[in-house]
Amino acid sequence: MEERRKNQRMGLTAKILIKRMDQGGFSDEVNIEITDVSKTGVGFICDAGLEVGAVYESFLTIWTKEVLHAFMEIVRVDPGENGMYVYGAIFIGMTEIDASRIETYSTIENMDV
Repeated sequence: MEERRKNQRMGLTAKILIKRMDQGGFSDEVNIEITDVSKTGVGFICDAGLEVGAVYESFLTIWTKEVLHAFMEIVRVDPGENGMYVYGAIFIGMTEIDASRIETYSTIENMDV
């Protein structure tokens, strides 16, 4: 598969809650499991059928236990195993400070200690 993400991906063990924001209302909150994250987007799996192009509000708990608030747009969906779906989303409306927190962690994670 061709790499299309602009920034380096890194693993992050966390869960976030997302709520649908477009089409005039909220949907039920959905738990998702993050597979990778960069300062511009996130990959995750869940059992809910989310739509490509849909915008969701997210609350991402990062390694420091801080919660980052951002909106994300689903850009890719692939069928997974056991009724799960594999998604790719880009962050929209994430503050530069929050994006920098993700980038800083990526830099630290890749340093040779």
